[in-house]
Amino acid sequence: MTDKKPAGDGAAGAAPPDVVIITGLSGSGMSSATNAFEDLGYFCVDNLPLMLLPTFARLVRPEDHNRPHIERAALVIDIREGRFLAEFPERLRELRSSGLRVAVLFFEASDESLVRRFSETRRPHPADQQGQGVLESIRRERAAMSEIRALADQVIDTSEHTVHTLRRLLVERFGAEGGGAAGMRVQVYSFGYKHGSPHDADLLFDVRHLPNPHFVPGLRDLSGHDPRVVRFLRGSDEVRETLRRFTELIDYLLPLYRREGKSYVTIGIGCTGGRHRSVMAANAVARHLRREGYEATAVHRDVGKTKRRKAAGGER
Repeated sequence: MTDKKPAGDGAAGAAPPDVVIITGLSGSGMSSATNAFEDLGYFCVDNLPLMLLPTFARLVRPEDHNRPHIERAALVIDIREGRFLAEFPERLRELRSSGLRVAVLFFEASDESLVRRFSETRRPHPADQQGQGVLESIRRERAAMSEIRALADQVIDTSEHTVHTLRRLLVERFGAEGGGAAGMRVQVYSFGYKHGSPHDADLLFDVRHLPNPHFVPGLRDLSGHDPRVVRFLRGSDEVRETLRRFTELIDYLLPLYRREGKSYVTIGIGCTGGRHRSVMAANAVARHLRREGYEATAVHRDVGKTKRRKAAGGER
């Protein structure tokens, strides 16, 4: 995520939301997100007209609780809906005032990623009404949607996501009620700075100051998962002290995030290539958090990239 704010009243909290509103930039992954929410048991509707939001709210929370109703819903509402930009803020306030837990997810991606996706699918951009081209249409839509973005509980940047990693992200964050310390889910995310910093981290830690196994004979081609790399790093006083201070800070911050309404936190840990130090550190932090009662997972974005590039004859 590029930007996140604590979910407010009626938004995402410890319990899954009653209604998830999926919106964002065309080509940013809203369809893939919808599929993920369908797998989670949400009743999904694509391109719902804004005028039907009050009616739909009554289907989720009927006045007569004995009547059949929809348990949870995910609604895609985007720029295709003609009155979306002008009316959405007021409609959102009305929906939340009804007592429903509502989470607004705004999906976006870099211009480069969106241009590539439209090129691959050969679909016209829905905002291109004057033959202005894909890139200009993306920029115009991004500017037009800026106020909607500011209303979102979560802004999810999908530039680095595949369909599968995006689905895993959504399942981890919306798939279970409660769990972990105070119902909080934590994703610890390892990456390599040379492949670009992640856009979706609440906390970022840099471990490039630690001893680098890449320069140790016999360890270069291994990863931070390998016991030999772990032993090498654990043998360093700097590594042990760094992990101790990281976990102390995280232990202090997570309850404060939870108090402000966050039901999940993403922690990024980066080294140069994302293969050794960050992987070992992310695994160690995730294990620590699980021992503390959090629902914590470690995800390793770049652990295989160096090896693939070497096999292809590229840079190390």
